[in-house]
Amino acid sequence: MPARSRTAALLTLAGTLAGCALATALGTGTAAAHGSLQNPLSRIEGCYLEGPEHPVSAACKAAVATGGTAGLYDWMSLRIGDAAGRHRQLVPDGKLCSAGNEMFKGLDLPRADWPATNLTSGAAFTFRFRATAPHKGTFQLFLTNGSYDPAKPLTWANLDTQPFVTVTDPQLADGSYLLPGTIPAGRTGRQLVYAIWQRSDSPEAFYSCSDVVFDGSGATAGSATVPAADSSTPTGGHSHPATTTATATVPAPAATTAAAAAAATATATSSAAPASAAAVPAARTTSTPATPAPAATAASATATGAAHLAETGSARSLGILASVGASFLLAGATVVAVRRGRRTPGAHAR
Repeated sequence: MPARSRTAALLTLAGTLAGCALATALGTGTAAAHGSLQNPLSRIEGCYLEGPEHPVSAACKAAVATGGTAGLYDWMSLRIGDAAGRHRQLVPDGKLCSAGNEMFKGLDLPRADWPATNLTSGAAFTFRFRATAPHKGTFQLFLTNGSYDPAKPLTWANLDTQPFVTVTDPQLADGSYLLPGTIPAGRTGRQLVYAIWQRSDSPEAFYSCSDVVFDGSGATAGSATVPAADSSTPTGGHSHPATTTATATVPAPAATTAAAAAAATATATSSAAPASAAAVPAARTTSTPATPAPAATAASATATGAAHLAETGSARSLGILASVGASFLLAGATVVAVRRGRRTPGAHAR
């Protein structure tokens, strides 16, 4: 193959692989887990804890029959990616508990038998929001008012106009955000706490519905089981993210693959005849990946760094930077391979 054609082909391959690595980082940025109201226990997390395939309560069984199990396995990701505070505009009446997402529509079922948590009207209480991927932002908790009927679809008019708890960047303890507040006085019977978590480092927002009772007929507050980390594929065949990490966006495999491809290209190009060490400038020599081991080490360091950056939601940015770095590494290795090919004995430039 003429030298120019070979150079063009190698550079095209480098660009294609680099684009794939970058697309992987950008495309997986929304796959990470996030959280849900844990105490009082939200509908979605409660049904998940019962077991998506074989729920115990009649309400959770009905939710699965209506919306399937996929939403329960993704219990920590009931969200709107571009909410930016437009909750009432984006979430329609009757679909508050699902945030208008069809995958979670079983949570909107109007029923008076959803498992509920005991609360005391007028008492101080520390609400807990399970954070599987911490982010900066503001939490708002709303309580239903006198118009609420659990046997009818939940509407915005059924909620108090102002939140009774508002906390920005709360304390994170034992995997949960602590939201101290005082429960409104004069509440009786079965009610609902509606939680909105609006991120400040992204337009993304999370939502959850927690059924509560003020007559002592519910579960004891604080008795919710914390979900263990689970990154396996459930019986129903739906893959779901781990509940303790937000580093799914780190494209370490892509970086390793790119380095391995570059090393293979360099080896194949130089196998016809050994290149003289003097023929390759020192700067080029040091940037050529002899084996994929350094890239694997870099990928490991990137993953470790992303874990520490989860609290600010910057793991995705780090993943993108890692992909770009891998792309430059691949391009550099390709250029070195081309230079070596030009110096192969018997080769003639045209």
